[in-house]
Amino acid sequence: MERTHDRLGRRYRSRPVSTRKRIRPSERDLLLFEKLHRHGPLSTRYLVAYSQLLRKSATRAKDRLTDLFNEDTTPHNGTYLDRPWQQFETLDARQNDLVYDLTPQSIRVLKDESLWSDHAPHPGGSWKHTYMTAAITASIELATLQTDNVRYIFQDEILSRSDAPFSFPVSVQGITKNLIPDALFGLEYTQDGKPAYRFFLVEADRATEPGRAQSFDRKSYVRTILQYREFVGKGQYKKALDLTAGLLVLNVTTSERRHRNLLDLTTELSESSGNNYLLFQYAPDFGRYFRPPSILHGLFTNGWERAGRDPFFINAISSA
Repeated sequence: MERTHDRLGRRYRSRPVSTRKRIRPSERDLLLFEKLHRHGPLSTRYLVAYSQLLRKSATRAKDRLTDLFNEDTTPHNGTYLDRPWQQFETLDARQNDLVYDLTPQSIRVLKDESLWSDHAPHPGGSWKHTYMTAAITASIELATLQTDNVRYIFQDEILSRSDAPFSFPVSVQGITKNLIPDALFGLEYTQDGKPAYRFFLVEADRATEPGRAQSFDRKSYVRTILQYREFVGKGQYKKALDLTAGLLVLNVTTSERRHRNLLDLTTELSESSGNNYLLFQYAPDFGRYFRPPSILHGLFTNGWERAGRDPFFINAISSA
């Protein structure tokens, strides 16, 4: 018989163990399913932060996440949340914040409630890369929810309006390759009672690709920079995404050293006046050893470095 509890009598964190408790999706559950759909897999502290928008206690929110993972006696005949197995392939996994994602059952709930969009993010690459991208965008949205004059605009809202695929053929040096960012979002700022907009592409860099490559066919950061020089620097994004407002690229990497290397590459490939649309920060928690980070408030409040320019702050429309 398969063991369901450890030697201390605790249910295993990596697989569901039902107590036959009946679970029916609530308003709070729908909110969490929607956030997981629109961002990607998120850890407990992010989901608890969203739950508290409905004035739910942190303890009850955590207990509910446990039930949504373990209990399969539901109207949809299965559990509503998954704990992706990749998070347990690390040192001291039990000390880490748990990460959750949708199941086929919660996807059915979203579709039944007309909350599903095919334009929501579907990041490529490894699971850790997908999680990193979700943590970046969710951190920024959570920060806007604490800010009276800034509203977060989801990727599916933008792409649904333009009906654009999230893959852009960009030609550099006579070679055309698809540019596929990791995520897209917008911010609506209210200033003096009037709305203003700015949009952002996200590049979540875990230092798994080289800064340079001998062939343009191989993805490298040099190729990425050159493609963004065409797509953003020359305004191609306006037609591709049906946008009139400005677009910036948020590059988040995993170490100060990698951060400096990417800034140096950007400086090398920019004009003497620098580059005003490629922005850089780093988050060490996404480094070699997986550990779900705290909410990254600094992505919204701290300055983003630019090649040859002053730092840029995304939390205000007036940032220079």
